[in-house]
Amino acid sequence: MVATSHEIKCRKCKARAEIGQTACKYCNAPIIVSTFTSVNSMPLPMVNQYANEYRKALESEPDAKDLNGNLAMCYLKLKLYDKALSAFEKAIEDNFDNSEMFFYAAVCVLKGRKAFLVPRPEIDKAEEYLNAAMMIEPRGIYHYFQAYIKNDYFKRKFFSTSPTFEEALANARAAGLSPTDVDNLYATLGVERPKDL
Repeated sequence: MVATSHEIKCRKCKARAEIGQTACKYCNAPIIVSTFTSVNSMPLPMVNQYANEYRKALESEPDAKDLNGNLAMCYLKLKLYDKALSAFEKAIEDNFDNSEMFFYAAVCVLKGRKAFLVPRPEIDKAEEYLNAAMMIEPRGIYHYFQAYIKNDYFKRKFFSTSPTFEEALANARAAGLSPTDVDNLYATLGVERPKDL
């Protein structure tokens, strides 16, 4: 239940907390869902509770900039890809310099499908988001996600593309890529890791 100006309750111990808090001062449970990692291990009913809190807070204060990103992370965990994409797009409008919002928007475009099965206009949209994310911050995982799309969509369909799958993968390794990031990407995408990646 939303009380006053961004005030919510801790989902774990029910203590009052502000949305600006990252963790409950009483039980250390997360108060805000600011990254997908913070929501990924939560049970779905708890994620749904967070989503309801953020929706209510946005109704009372639609100009609260961080809430769209928080809500988007919840929707992504709940696999409500269209709602998540809409919330990520609003979060991008609120903070155009946040590369993660662009990255996760690209994830949403695939809607839990392998890139090979996604229509070309949606692949193009995912690549637009990824290119924006890489322009802001060239993280290894962003380049790796690009390599995945280049491999699973373009290479499998025998389309020419630039950069190529191999170039995108080399860029990912050069930018710093951890096995944990790769595992998290496939868990977030909801697809199995290809054998050739």
